[in-house]
Amino acid sequence: MSLSRKRKKELRNLQSQANKLWESQQVLVGEAGSVAREAGRQLGNYSREHVVPTVQSTYGQYAAPYVDRGVKFSKKFVNDGIIPATGTVVGSALSVWDAANEARARLAAGRGMNIDFARLQKKADKRGKAVSKKLSAQLRSVQPEKKGLGAGGVIAIILGVGAAIGVLYAAWQTLRADDELWVADDPLRAPDA
Repeated sequence: MSLSRKRKKELRNLQSQANKLWESQQVLVGEAGSVAREAGRQLGNYSREHVVPTVQSTYGQYAAPYVDRGVKFSKKFVNDGIIPATGTVVGSALSVWDAANEARARLAAGRGMNIDFARLQKKADKRGKAVSKKLSAQLRSVQPEKKGLGAGGVIAIILGVGAAIGVLYAAWQTLRADDELWVADDPLRAPDA
């Protein structure tokens, strides 16, 4: 199929217009890319200059005191509670280990078992009492005593009273004698004999 000269000329013009349009589209896409890059850079600047300081000040004002309090409580609990208790347990275990090594050395040297069990019993009792006093004092200092009812207790009391009132009302409604409430099933039917 052959085209006329007029149609070929129109097609060449159309192709040249399409090429010009394509080139202008490429320029437009390039410009849009540079605008998007500049917008991203400006957004980063705005974020650094305005958003980050606002978030930091809000965190410092509202969340930081609670986080700091939690960290201090954790440090205090570990330093004043766990580490001394662990040290006491490890120290007691090491002293038992040393006593066992000493007894083994005496037995190996042939001196036998010259152990004063009464003296050891007194020392163990004294040491146990001291450790238990120390641990109980530390536990009392870590656990604050409760003072009265909290919000949960008040809510539980209110819900309990409401439930009791509901049960009493339902029982009253069930047991009251209202003749008007009782309706015969079929008033037109004669009773069975």
